[in-house]
Amino acid sequence: MDAPTTSPFATLVRAPNPGPMTLDGTNSYVLRAPGSRGVVVVDPGPADAAHLARLAASGPVELVLVTHHHRDHSESLAEFARMTAAPVRAIDPALCIGADALADGERIAAGGLELEVVATPGHTADSVCFVLPAPRAVLTGDTILGRGTTIIADPDGALGPYLESLDRLRGLGTPGPVAVLPGHGPALPDLAAICDAYLAHRAERLDQIRTALAQLGSDASVDAVTDLVYADTDAAVRPAAEASVRAQLVYLRGSS
Repeated sequence: MDAPTTSPFATLVRAPNPGPMTLDGTNSYVLRAPGSRGVVVVDPGPADAAHLARLAASGPVELVLVTHHHRDHSESLAEFARMTAAPVRAIDPALCIGADALADGERIAAGGLELEVVATPGHTADSVCFVLPAPRAVLTGDTILGRGTTIIADPDGALGPYLESLDRLRGLGTPGPVAVLPGHGPALPDLAAICDAYLAHRAERLDQIRTALAQLGSDASVDAVTDLVYADTDAAVRPAAEASVRAQLVYLRGSS
């Protein structure tokens, strides 16, 4: 069901793809200024016909933006572009349709709004966030989730860039509060506070990895470290835990 968000310029249209990795489903957003006929759609999501029809019915779609390449955000791009004749823009040129790739720091005028592009690599190499005008809110894709924490999708993603991206987003959150409109889960009220919490969580996990390596040996495998650090992890998200461990090992071993 369509729902307002903590930004007056954004409406949430959640895709019907709930699961262990997608939480309640992928959050697609329809952006428009009051009085604007045209809209911007962010992350049209999976190739679900009813979901795409709802997004297309929101108004003439001027532009489609993509936060990153994972299929739960981008699978429908070709079909949605065909339905709406709207250009598609992303950091990754391979995802773009009828338009150029996004550039960090770029300002985009569409849907009656000016959006700021903020490259935030880490979850994936092509992750990007979009800043809405005052009262400011940031669409964070999977860089920040509405519940829990995100994974670093090694080898595409990397922990070093991710920590830098969190620091950068934290700066955008002051003066605040600045709302977070995530790719999954509920909106959050304070970008700076959630960045602090994410950074603290990453520091704690790195300490746990260091402790595991001290116990298992510096050349311990991803499987062995995952068994120790993520012992209580549900089997459904074991691959995500392994990806995060791999990224942390790369970071600690100086290859990030």
